[in-house]
Amino acid sequence: MELYIGGYAQGKLNYVLKQTGIPMDKVIDALVLAERGISEEIGIVNHFHLFVRNCLREGKSPEDLVEAIIAGNPQLIIISDEVGNGIVPMEAEEREYRERLGRILCGLAEKALKVERIICGIGQRIK
Repeated sequence: MELYIGGYAQGKLNYVLKQTGIPMDKVIDALVLAERGISEEIGIVNHFHLFVRNCLREGKSPEDLVEAIIAGNPQLIIISDEVGNGIVPMEAEEREYRERLGRILCGLAEKALKVERIICGIGQRIK
């Protein structure tokens, strides 16, 4: 598994597509991940942070779902926005979302073979 993170609109998907050579038809948007699931032909999950947000809104445990997804797809590439580097939100649900996403990304980074942060379309290898 590989993890790519970065701020909003920093060129993460384009960077990953160029680096890996994976075609766009092998990319699934995390907004439809829960509905369609992941099959073997999927190589990249984009907008992973929105998957976590939707799980929390629906009262599901994103941690459990992420574990199941990774266990069944060890070659998966995950792309996620970083959301914890800004102002702390006033709303409790927003603070919980940022906290949970941050912890999930830390767990994924620990398990990942490769972790990169993308800024202005340029990757910086972290692991």
